[in-house]
This record gives sequence, structure tokens and C-alpha cells, in this order.
Amino acid sequence: MAHTPYGYRIENGIAVIDKKKAEKVRNLYKGYLSGLSLSVAAKNAGIDAYHGTAGIDAYHGTAGRMLRNEHYLGDDYYPAIIDKETYEKAETERIKRAKKLGRIFEPKIEDKPTISKKFTIGQVIQKYTNPFTQAEFVYSLIESEVQQDGS
Repeated sequence: MAHTPYGYRIENGIAVIDKKKAEKVRNLYKGYLSGLSLSVAAKNAGIDAYHGTAGIDAYHGTAGRMLRNEHYLGDDYYPAIIDKETYEKAETERIKRAKKLGRIFEPKIEDKPTISKKFTIGQVIQKYTNPFTQAEFVYSLIESEVQQDGS
């Protein structure tokens, strides 16, 4: 593995949950779902009623990638830190906020002109030994069929 996600550590080749960091990950989701921005939710992720430890030092983009990290749901290698319902709520909220801010860009469907591929070619009666001359002659015999709408 090239990178161990925040909230885990590797012990004897096995991913295990780092309890303090995993709690910060859970708090990141809670904070974001309570209405905080990504960076503020990350900064406040370490603050709790008992310890008040430092949060997650992450910018907006990093915190957003953490919210979308499916390893936190648990897989063959990583144990689950959050439940599927919380993950899905956060993703729904993220998409809702992105749409509200105009950050979701749908690809524009452009009308591409149609190119007629129908053509006729006159009978090739002249033969040249030079292949370039022969090609010029054959290309000169091509007649494109133009459609009635002018295209």
C-alpha cells in the first residue's frame, strides 16, 4: 500500500484502527453533516467535551477526499470506521452543496455537423507508374454527393 488513510495504522502488515484518529474521522463527518464547511469540520474534529485535542490539519480538498474515502466503510484490508448511512448522508450533502454553489458541471452536448460520406468515383481508366501521380488522378475522379439542405 502506497498510503495508509488517516485513521489507520499498519501493525505486522495488517491495517488496524488508530482510535484517536478514527474518532477525529467520525467527528469530521459529524461536523460536516451539522453544517460546517469541510476545513472547519476538519479543524474541529479533535474537539470533544473531554479532551479538546487538535483537529485534523487538512485543507478543504483534503477533507473532501477524506469524506469520499470508501476505505472508511471497511473493505478486505481496512476495518470500518464509519457506517454506510453516515457515508451516504455526507456524500448527498456534499453534492447538494456543490450544486448550490454551481460546482457541478454537466458536459454540454454539442450538435456536431454531419459529414456526408457518400461519394461517387468515375471509372479509373488511366494507369500511371508513379504511385503519387496515380493517386492524384484517382482523387480527381471523386465526386461528393451534396445533400439538398446545403450540407
